Amino acid sequence: MKPTVIIHTNDKQMLGALVSAHSFRRNSRDSAAFDVRVLTARDYPELQQSGRSLLRGGHERAWDPDDLQSFTPLRFAVPDLLGHAGLALVTDPDVFAVGDVGELFARDLQGKAIWCRPRPGYHKISDPLATSVMLLDCGKLPHWRFADDLEALWSHRLDYLDWINLKREKLDTIGLLEPEWNDFDHLTPQTRLLHNTKRRTQPWKTGLPIDFTFRERGLLNFALPIVRMVAPRYTRHPDPNQEAYFYALLADAFDAGSVTREQVDKEVRSGHVRPDSPALIERYRGCLWPTDLAAPRAA
Repeated sequence: MKPTVIIHTNDKQMLGALVSAHSFRRNSRDSAAFDVRVLTARDYPELQQSGRSLLRGGHERAWDPDDLQSFTPLRFAVPDLLGHAGLALVTDPDVFAVGDVGELFARDLQGKAIWCRPRPGYHKISDPLATSVMLLDCGKLPHWRFADDLEALWSHRLDYLDWINLKREKLDTIGLLEPEWNDFDHLTPQTRLLHNTKRRTQPWKTGLPIDFTFRERGLLNFALPIVRMVAPRYTRHPDPNQEAYFYALLADAFDAGSVTREQVDKEVRSGHVRPDSPALIERYRGCLWPTDLAAPRAA
């Protein structure tokens, strides 16, 4: 059974997921050695129902199937999807390969079931973990049963943060990936997987109205109406190389037939992708990291 890259997404992030899938194939020395699949929230009716609620850090929150990140529970559906067998790399749709994922699949897993990195600023397995990129040995996760876990989530027997931060897992079953395998808005020659994790600066959404749910509480929650009036739109990524890399990948996917012009136009019409995307495809065509990225072509 081949290892599998699984990119989980919803419709709002579908173009990112397609570009992500292309990046894994393009940047591998042997793309035939693994499969790539896009797993979408629309295929799970239980994630499309409004009127549900969950606990998040002990606080009750409404479940919004239209939220930008409504796909996140799907990362725990992967062992079921693969019959609890084989290796899987599960990633968010805003994660793009810069290096060869074959290096990750070839590493010694030391008998551990899960490999991921701590969130930035943390260093230990007991710290908050970034499950946005996980290397899974699915045969070692028989207790990951998606339907049962969702039922526990909706009935408030499972806190979302405990689930998403792997608080239910035994520490000796978790290994730590190097930060470059989930590089949070950080692109260098050492980066293996680039993660455009800061929602407000995702390069393909610059200038669009913000369509995600604010999670903050306290004083900021009081000020949210003001925040939405003053800064209601996505802003440009502070690193122009990351915008260039995404659109260079999109241009490459377009030329390879992995993404069609119709798909790009549809995402623009749906308001999921910035309207100048076709022009940016032309601007950054051929400017892939690391040789050309610092000097993009003039618009």
